[in-house]
Amino acid sequence: MVAILVAIVTNYVTANPPQWAENTPVAWSVFGILAVGSLGLLLWERRLAGAEESEQPVAELRSIAAAGGHSLNPPGALAPVRGREGELDQIERLARGMVVVCGAGGLGKTTVAAEAAARARAAGKVVVWIRWREDPIQLAQDLAYAAHLLGMPEARLEEARTGRASLVDAVWEQLSAVPGWLIVVDNVDSPSRIGPGSEQVAAYRGWLRAEGAGVLLVTSRDTAPGTWGPGVVLLQLEPLADEAGGVVLRDAAPHAGTPSEAEALAVRLGGLPLALNAAGSYLSVPTSRHRTFTAYQRALDVEFGDLIGAVHPGAAGDPEIARQVVRHTWDLSLDQLHRDGYTLARPVLQLLALLEPAPIPRTLITPALVTEATGLEATAATVDGALAGLHQYGLLSAPRTGGEPAELPVGHVALHPLVREVTAHTLSTTQPNPTGTWLTVLNQHLTQAVTDTVSIPGRAGWPTARLLARHLPELLSRASPQDFITARNTLDTLASTLSDAGAAAEELLLRRHVLDAETRHLGIDHPDTLTSRNSLANVLGDLGEYQQAVGMHRQNLTDRERILGTDHPDTLTSRSNLATALGDLGEYQQAVGIHRQNLTDRERILGTDHPDTLLVRNNLATALGDLGEYQQAADLYRQNLTDRERILGTDHPDTLASRNNLATALGNLGEYQQAADLHRQNLTDTERILGTDHPDTLLSRNNLATALSSLGEYQQAADLHRQNLADREHTLGTNHPDTLTSRNNLATALSSLGEYQQAADLYRQNLTARERILGTDHPRTLASRSNLANVLGDLGEYQQAADLHRQNLADTERILGTDHPDTLLSRNNLAEAEAGLAHASTRRRRMPWRR
Repeated sequence: MVAILVAIVTNYVTANPPQWAENTPVAWSVFGILAVGSLGLLLWERRLAGAEESEQPVAELRSIAAAGGHSLNPPGALAPVRGREGELDQIERLARGMVVVCGAGGLGKTTVAAEAAARARAAGKVVVWIRWREDPIQLAQDLAYAAHLLGMPEARLEEARTGRASLVDAVWEQLSAVPGWLIVVDNVDSPSRIGPGSEQVAAYRGWLRAEGAGVLLVTSRDTAPGTWGPGVVLLQLEPLADEAGGVVLRDAAPHAGTPSEAEALAVRLGGLPLALNAAGSYLSVPTSRHRTFTAYQRALDVEFGDLIGAVHPGAAGDPEIARQVVRHTWDLSLDQLHRDGYTLARPVLQLLALLEPAPIPRTLITPALVTEATGLEATAATVDGALAGLHQYGLLSAPRTGGEPAELPVGHVALHPLVREVTAHTLSTTQPNPTGTWLTVLNQHLTQAVTDTVSIPGRAGWPTARLLARHLPELLSRASPQDFITARNTLDTLASTLSDAGAAAEELLLRRHVLDAETRHLGIDHPDTLTSRNSLANVLGDLGEYQQAVGMHRQNLTDRERILGTDHPDTLTSRSNLATALGDLGEYQQAVGIHRQNLTDRERILGTDHPDTLLVRNNLATALGDLGEYQQAADLYRQNLTDRERILGTDHPDTLASRNNLATALGNLGEYQQAADLHRQNLTDTERILGTDHPDTLLSRNNLATALSSLGEYQQAADLHRQNLADREHTLGTNHPDTLTSRNNLATALSSLGEYQQAADLYRQNLTARERILGTDHPRTLASRSNLANVLGDLGEYQQAADLHRQNLADTERILGTDHPDTLLSRNNLAEAEAGLAHASTRRRRMPWRR
């Protein structure tokens, strides 16, 4: 039987019949002998199978497999499978068809397939495991064995032998007729070689088809949907989540540390199962030098080449060994890409590995960059092909079809952090000399990319600027003393663009590096260093780090007065920024005093129409509004809006800020309809000019919602506040002061709708956060306490409400004074709570727009 199958398959696959087959009488005589012999073997095999069927229903498969020279049984599980329940459940739910488990090397595709096979066998299905060995003949034999196991008649084999039927069609005819099986074809990393002949898998006319009555499960590094066609379920594996990665480590080394320490190591290893298993195996050995998760994680920074990046001596000649070694597993994919004609795939991956572990703008990866760095000829087509091949084999990721994340709406690619680290380590140890040249070329192209990006008008270049930011600090670190100023200017230029974009986190990264570098190269008293300290303090304020911002601005003001003099424009800037930071901390009276002095000085030195003078007038108005001087604030805002429209134009961001601030002041004066109309106009303009996710746009939306609530449009207000809270949490983070403001305002709108319990829960959460972040005496913290007390009164908790109002009134009088509007409101709320009124006043905090 086996001999017949081998002969049929060999002739079918090779289409090269032996010479004796050309002699018809001889051929038929040989066939007769083989047919009688195979029939006898079949009857004997079925007799044995019948005797053992109740105990081992797949015993006949094992005997066939043994005759074929290798096992068709799935590999045994060495440890529980973690973090793949979604994929396994999806496979288990399939009754028929083809599923491809795909992804880069090291993600555990075979492990998932083995667990799926174990579950299928436990469910009573026939399971066949086939390992693809780059041998179409062997694959044909294995699938023919599987079809025979499932009852393929001898007559169909005879038809295939004589050329009256296609063997591949005969096999799939049987697989399509008999349900209740799972066939795994593992490691199909070169699907184009499956065959027969040049047949592509996606055509479903070859050895892999989607038409079976059972489930065909294929594992592959090829993630391209076009390779597999529309008829398959494509399950692309991702790195394990942090918690699952930590569990994998603790499964292997249960005494090596706590769950949180295991998760930290899992994050460091990028959630790659192959690396997690390697680390766990190392830690489980009693004689290992590093015995804990924390010690191993620290060791990776200095001993990477001896741990995860270690060379295995047998990997070069044995692909099966290479698959199991982190250092070598991706070489198999790169070798395959090279054989497929993507000769630039390896050098492009190595070049990208020299950048930071962050998304890389696609516009940076040009043929000129590749050619100048590597010395290899590159064209747009060959670079595109290399990137496409790397993406196809899971070695880099790119935006998914159907839209990119909102924060990265431009073309970009990203390497898995461990792929990057191993590739960079391998490059530095095998080709140390080219690395210097490559980095020099990278520096030149990064500098040019910044120049090109900041020259794009409007906000079109902002997404690329955000992508470039992560890769620039190393540009400054690598700069020679002669190149320092150029590199510094490159970072400064991009940081300014990021400031315009409202990308505070990325700007902070660059500002810190520039200040550190200037302090070393230029000294702490150099004017450029003072400017960088001012810029860093500003971005800290944008991120809500008000105390740090005040400390830095105060130091800078002292230094600038000493070095530059009290009337220098930079000194006036420091004084203005200190006042703004003090206002953020709730020190409104100090802020007003400094702003008033600064406005007088700037009008004297710079003139009344200078943009910096207009900025100080805006900030003074904001501080007066914080003090409850709403009419004075409105008058200054109105004057400033007129001047900014005349000097800067109606669409300038500072003009939009003035319009927003005037609308806020009108709302404070009770002119709710005018306020709402101005806020609505401003939101439309801000979305058009700055984009929907810019912090100024989020502020404008917040203020419109507050104005609508003042008009009694509570549902519209709640909807806008809910949208804004989600956007601010995503853009600014859950603990940013502006995010806390959005949560407060959503609670206020819900309370106005009668959703008192939801409002109370949000207020209580917000009060805790503001006490922790802003301090117990900050005016916004007092507002949160007042709002919580109000809604507790609405819920009938009058005693709690009265106690909170009483505490709040004492604090408000002490901090803001007895005549501040917030103090008057607190006094009124306490009176209502003590009287046991069901509905207390609601305090709404409105955020001024500060630029």
